[in-house]
Amino acid sequence: MEICTPDLRAATEPAAELDRLGDEIAELSAHLDAATARLLDLIREFDARGGWNNGFRSCAAWLSWRVGFAPGAAREHVRVARALGTLPRLAHALARGELSYAKVRELTRVATPETEERLLAVGRAGTAEHVERIVRGWRRVDCKAEAREAARQHAGRALQVYPDEDGTVRIRGRLAPEVGALLMQALAAAREAVYPKNVPAGTCAPGVSQETPTMEQQQADALALLAETALHHGIDPGAPGERYQVVVHVDAAVLADADQAGQSVLDDGLRVPAGTSQRLACDASRVMRHDQDGRVVEVDARTRTIPPALRRALHHRDRGCRFPGCGVRFGQGHHLRHWAHGGPTTLSNLTLLCRRHHRAVHEEGYQVERQPDGELHFRRPDGRVLPEVPLPHEVPDDPVQAIRARHDAEGLVLHARTATPGWLGERLDVGWAIDVLHPLAR
Repeated sequence: MEICTPDLRAATEPAAELDRLGDEIAELSAHLDAATARLLDLIREFDARGGWNNGFRSCAAWLSWRVGFAPGAAREHVRVARALGTLPRLAHALARGELSYAKVRELTRVATPETEERLLAVGRAGTAEHVERIVRGWRRVDCKAEAREAARQHAGRALQVYPDEDGTVRIRGRLAPEVGALLMQALAAAREAVYPKNVPAGTCAPGVSQETPTMEQQQADALALLAETALHHGIDPGAPGERYQVVVHVDAAVLADADQAGQSVLDDGLRVPAGTSQRLACDASRVMRHDQDGRVVEVDARTRTIPPALRRALHHRDRGCRFPGCGVRFGQGHHLRHWAHGGPTTLSNLTLLCRRHHRAVHEEGYQVERQPDGELHFRRPDGRVLPEVPLPHEVPDDPVQAIRARHDAEGLVLHARTATPGWLGERLDVGWAIDVLHPLAR
């Protein structure tokens, strides 16, 4: 029979040496937390000043590309950085290494300027596990409060419809938020049906007074249409394929060169930038040609539209937006050389861009070109190449010592007990703690 005995090497290690190693871990962790506070300060400032808005859709997307954060971690860093901007006590505790980033991350999920001080006491007194449990309990109370408020709003719903002395009908009501939003959307749709936006000035829809009605009067007419619709038939939106089309009238010279003079207007007469016309024309279903007097002389039907087979090949090849750091899976076909300049609708002359970056290329000065080896080069408006992968940052030979030296210069004294909680080993009663801490618990 074989008898297994535990490995006793750890027990034979000198206790003082292991304590020293543990203290070094704790002290370095405090230095890293203090450095994280500085990192969050920088992220908050960078986010507020829009430093990421150079082709990226958010600060988190930029962090993921530039720093290498996982997308979820990048979003969390931005969220915590923003929250700490209104929570100075928690921010100070993190900067002094007194609270770990893990604790602060949890506390910022529920903390407000009014509750910050008591939650800071929770962070200092408890372990990270205690903080997580109390935050979960706190959020349950918040959810219950939200449910009570939703129930109150539901119980308070009402609609009063009664005739006035002069024979008109007065309406007064109170709706739940989601029902109110639904009604507002329906009124907006009905109002556009009664008062089309594309009716030129000086004309009106059939049966409508020449005098421009006020918004309140338009709302009343829209409600009347909703009532008629409910009793008789649905609002006729026209053919579904035509309803959602955006029509742009643009001169050929403007389409070829955004700096040329000429028209670039929507169907209702509203002018749009020439770059917008070029972007929409990249995959336009129809192109209308105008003569010098503005009359339509020819309509080309779907001549520049990317055929379905070619579009499938484009999606299969690019696998999403090709703009550096983006990765949005679905996008729009972009002609690298616009068809107005003679560019063909071929796979080699196409790339996939999301809506955000398609606009950036056409209207914000970004440029994209395919190199002889088939790779794409994106350039910022100032001409600098935007690399697919950012250049590596120089790291000092001893980054830990660099952090320590920075904190020493700031007069920040950190040691192995800086972040030690005040917990004495007693059992955590989450229910009692929430009753004491949460302002809505009672």
